[in-house]
Order: sequence, then structure tokens, then C-alpha cells
Amino acid sequence: MINGIINVYKEKGYTSHDVVAKLRGILKQKKIGHTGTLDPDAEGVLPVCLGNGTKLCDMLTDKNKTYEAVLLLGQITDTQDVTGRILSTSEVTADRKQIEEAILSFIGEYNQLPPMYSAIKIGGKKLYELAREGKEVERNTRQVWIHNIQILQFDEMNHQVRIRVECSKGTYIRTLCHDIGAKLQCGGCMKSLLRTKVGQFTLRDSLKLSEISEKALDGNLLDYCIPVDDMFPDYPKVTVKEEFCKYIYNGNSFNTKHISETVNIENHAQVRVYDRLNTFVGIYGFNQIDEIFKPIKMFL
Repeated sequence: MINGIINVYKEKGYTSHDVVAKLRGILKQKKIGHTGTLDPDAEGVLPVCLGNGTKLCDMLTDKNKTYEAVLLLGQITDTQDVTGRILSTSEVTADRKQIEEAILSFIGEYNQLPPMYSAIKIGGKKLYELAREGKEVERNTRQVWIHNIQILQFDEMNHQVRIRVECSKGTYIRTLCHDIGAKLQCGGCMKSLLRTKVGQFTLRDSLKLSEISEKALDGNLLDYCIPVDDMFPDYPKVTVKEEFCKYIYNGNSFNTKHISETVNIENHAQVRVYDRLNTFVGIYGFNQIDEIFKPIKMFL
């Protein structure tokens, strides 16, 4: 079984669940999980966790993300993108400067109302399931952060603007496009979406499913999988002495007398713990007062 994280380029037409199902067939292993959904029509970076790396799924979901999107002004749809039913069209009267000011005004903290066509669950049912039944339910806004927006290209003739958005987890770019249109009083929706970065994972290093299949057949796929412990490069490394490895194999705490070399660690710091064979065991927290390492997340 392969353990680690692979950077998948999700192609148009696939759901994130489709990607996981395809990978299970390619890699012949069941323990696979994705790190956050991308709409079927969206493309780009989708880190996928393999084997014991699936314990990282929630941590990777929390990472900041970068997208490139095309905003179409003058049109409102029920899905907030061009795949949906058109609800209204309006003339775009704002000039280039007004459009730019409206777009950039969303940088910073932003209370966003999740769209009905989303996978959020309310009352045990996904919002998109309710939307398909013609229902709209009350939902609360969510606080998100737009760290930066860059305007990459204006197409004034077709009322389209290509933008790059750096944002926090939970941000719906479709909704951002919708809200920009609302601010300009002409409506707006998303025409296309490409995710270019999730945490340290970039578009340049991503692999399509066909490429993953080829590398698996060639036997060199491991060269493209990131080991779990490489996700914690800033955590100090602690190695436990051979006679005390039974503690970490059972997920127990240990103290500074049990490690093979002295490491300067700050109080409450998190560390990477290894056994004598340099096998990564898990992430531990250090209590300086008691000189005890306590398990936070085990990967063995």
C-alpha cells in the first residue's frame, strides 16, 4: 500500500469523488481520500491522500488556496456559474475603473453566504439536493478571507474579467463572482475556474489521472508521492531509543530520557517522532515542564 500525498490535476467533468474512485482502480488500494471538493466543471490542483496519509485530509482541507477564474458580468444564474439556469441579464454600465474597484473591494475579511448549489449539509441533506428539488433554505453566512485578488485580463467587449484569487478555506469563488456582480448592480457569475495552488501543492507539479496510471505501470509512482512526514518540515525531529520504541508503537507518551539525542524544543511545540529505524511514527506535542511528549496524531 502506498502512503503519502499525490498532487492530482482534476480534469473537467470529474467530481472529486470520481478522482478517488479512479485512483482506487489504478493503485489497487481502498484507503484513499481527497482534501476538499472541486466542482465537476472546475479544474486544477486536488491533493489526494493515500494509505496512512488519509489522516492528513482534514489538515490539508484547512490550507489556503489560489484560483484563477473568469467573471462574467451582466448575468445571474441559479448555480452562480454559467452551467446554471439564467435568472436574469442586465446591461453592464460600469466602466473599467469601477469594475476594478468593485473586484478589489472584496480583499480582506468577507462574510459569504454559501450557495444553494453546494455540498454543505443542512438537516442531514446536501444543499444541492434541496436546490434540485426547487427548494431554497435559510443558511448562515460564513467568514472567509480573501488574501489577494489580481486582475489578469479584461475583455470589455464580452464583459469578462479573468482574476487570480488567494483565499482561505471554505471560500466559494462562484459566490465571489456573484457578489461582485451584485455590487456593480448588473449581476455576475463564474464562467470558468482553475485551482492553481493548495498549500504547498502547485499546478506545475500536478499529474493527470492518465499520467498517474502510466507512472504506476512503470513502477516509479512513488517518486511523485510526498511522504507524510514531509508535510511537517518545520517540526523538530525526535528519535526514540530502541528499548523504548514500544511506547510509541502503542501510541503512548514518553519523556526526554527516552530519546536518542538532546533536541532543543520549545514548550508546547509539536515534533516529528521516529523509531530507531527512522520510521515516521507520528506527531507529538512537548510539555517542557514535565519533559513529556504526548501523541497528537499517529501515522504508523
